[in-house]
Amino acid sequence: MKSKWYIPANTAVTPYTVDVTPESAGWAESSLHVVDLDDAESVTRRTGDSEVMILPLSGGGTVTCDGETFELSPRASVFDGPADMVYLGIKQAYSLSGHGRVAICGARAGRPFPNRRVAAADVPVELRGAGNCSRQVHNFGTATAFEADSLIACEVITPGGNWSSYPAHKHDENTEFETQLEEIYYFEIDDSPAGTPGFGYHRVFGTPARPIEVLEEVRSGDVVLVPHGYHGPSIAAPGHHMYYLNVMAGSGPDRAWLICDNPDHTWLRSSWEHQEIDPRLPMRTTQGE
Repeated sequence: MKSKWYIPANTAVTPYTVDVTPESAGWAESSLHVVDLDDAESVTRRTGDSEVMILPLSGGGTVTCDGETFELSPRASVFDGPADMVYLGIKQAYSLSGHGRVAICGARAGRPFPNRRVAAADVPVELRGAGNCSRQVHNFGTATAFEADSLIACEVITPGGNWSSYPAHKHDENTEFETQLEEIYYFEIDDSPAGTPGFGYHRVFGTPARPIEVLEEVRSGDVVLVPHGYHGPSIAAPGHHMYYLNVMAGSGPDRAWLICDNPDHTWLRSSWEHQEIDPRLPMRTTQGE
């Protein structure tokens, strides 16, 4: 039986392939829309009480808002290096046109911030973990890399056969060591060299006080919601690289990503000191290389 926190691909109404709102998720802050612009010449939306970060997953486009036009340079796929990102603040109308799939990451916000664009070449790229826990992170919208009110977002690429989002960790309380953040995982999985579709697995589990149980096979376009609890690993099947887009926001006074490892797994971090980063990383760190 599928978990209620798992949303299979292409279950939204065209031209959207993903349509996660705070109301549909049953929480308060985070949202994600993925628009297939090949099914629509353009879409017009309002940010309302949310701020958004817009980036192409494949293809490219143009964002027009408040008399300004921002270009989203095309990328071939999510495995083709970082993407341009356009940030729009609260209470604005905008239009999005182009081709391919475009993600609109959102979070409810209280303060206005200026609209602006981050070029793909300026996105910080981080190699995290080591050995078969190596992964590549594109920090286009993280708390330390980009100023916003509440929204935190990044992309993670995990080479085939590796484990990501590991050690399992949580961020569901506002404490000195942890920030409460609702989190969305949107997945795309690379085809094999023979062109067969790929898959992976994602795990979420809770505490005795707040139980939750999710173990899902994920394929391209699938979404897993993390309202609370430990999450990880995200496992990429051998031969199939895994991509996921993380969208987070929470109720705390500070915009920060503070996590607590599952105590059974945290020892793993010290083992990385004696391992090399997976030699397949970094995967294309700038477009056109």
